[in-house]
Amino acid sequence: MVQKIINAYCRLLGALMVISLFAMVVMVFGNVVMRYGFNSGITLSEELSRWLFVWMTFLGAVIALNERGHLGTDSLIVRLPVAGQKLCLGVSLLLMLFVCWLIFKGSLEQTKINWESTSAVMETSMGYFYASGVAFAVLAAPILLLNLFRLLTGQMADSELIGIRESDDMPHGDPHA
Repeated sequence: MVQKIINAYCRLLGALMVISLFAMVVMVFGNVVMRYGFNSGITLSEELSRWLFVWMTFLGAVIALNERGHLGTDSLIVRLPVAGQKLCLGVSLLLMLFVCWLIFKGSLEQTKINWESTSAVMETSMGYFYASGVAFAVLAAPILLLNLFRLLTGQMADSELIGIRESDDMPHGDPHA
């Protein structure tokens, strides 16, 4: 049930990323054409594209976390017995939750500090820019908590104990569908 909710919001995040990428391509391409063809440009497009890129990065990290798509190396972990793999995964999940807390806390502080500041071109609160870290932490924590719960209750298969995938082992579909 919880995994289905997580998968649903990851699909929504994926759709938001597609829309953001499309908007970025249109704005940057349009700006290039206007600068070289008409000696003018849309100043808003540069700033908004940068903001969308930051948000896409954080949202993409949530999706990759859900799909266990972050790259890493497992040369030590695969040599451990199952109990050692479980211990290492548990510790890594706890550490990632701690990092999520740090990102949440720091991003929330930056959002509050910069709420009254406005961006140079869009004249929008800079708090929205820093809120991307808050969104990441809030959306990533349930994924990590679910994985920790599954590990502690024995619901995680031994094949899932390796928390990363080599680039050749990347899934080509939704592994949780």
